[in-house]
Amino acid sequence: MSGAGAVPGAAPLEGVLFDVDDTLVDTMAAFGAAITAASRVWLPHLPEDRHPEVLALWRADPNGHYRAYTRGEVDFDAQRMARANELQAAFGGELLDDAAYVDWKDLFWGTFEQSWTAFDDSRPVLDALASAGVRVGSLTNARVELQTRKLAAAGLEDVPLLVGVDTLGFGKPDPRVFAEACRRLGTDPARTAYVGDELDVDARAALAAGLVGVWLDRPGTRRGGPHPEDPDAARASGVHVLHGLADLAAVVGVAAPTGEPAPTPR
Repeated sequence: MSGAGAVPGAAPLEGVLFDVDDTLVDTMAAFGAAITAASRVWLPHLPEDRHPEVLALWRADPNGHYRAYTRGEVDFDAQRMARANELQAAFGGELLDDAAYVDWKDLFWGTFEQSWTAFDDSRPVLDALASAGVRVGSLTNARVELQTRKLAAAGLEDVPLLVGVDTLGFGKPDPRVFAEACRRLGTDPARTAYVGDELDVDARAALAAGLVGVWLDRPGTRRGGPHPEDPDAARASGVHVLHGLADLAAVVGVAAPTGEPAPTPR
């Protein structure tokens, strides 16, 4: 693990807030299954070995439609239809009208929901934090009801969903959502870590809100496009950089999930 490092002798953190998608739940894999299902119907001319390109464009969201949704500027289906039609245009498919979008969404979303699973390292770190008496919750830029179902489907129903994009009407990186999540968790922001897979809206935004910012930079999961993803720049800004959730123990100041002492941050 690498990052800003804990201060020697400092008290362990009292709480950890987690992002959900691509942090606790392997949403990238679920989106991959959904993209493949939709592409087979709506981009039938496209070879299957190009489906990862479709997924990459979906996740990059270069025109920022999802972030506009989290700012409360557009509704969920408006951003989703715009992104679907960007895929259609980029890969030579016909644009979706309102009726076609409903069919696209039903196929895409049904496959997506059936594919929700937790990362292998999610349960061990949650159990380690619970054993150490560290409070745990989640803060997400999606709807509370959706993410509650997602956590339950992934076997993580014991993680309370504290704040979603619909709680205050907007989401990260606004500092007010981090403050509200800490209030509901009952922890001091300065002694609370926020762990997420996006450097800017997760780790740096948490740091700016007075929390300990942790960027979970899992191998092979970067979005690319407009998303900042430079580990050296992250560390220089005071963010902890992890490559797996097992490394979180060193940041929090508890025993590692294996029961071995947590490694020293560097």
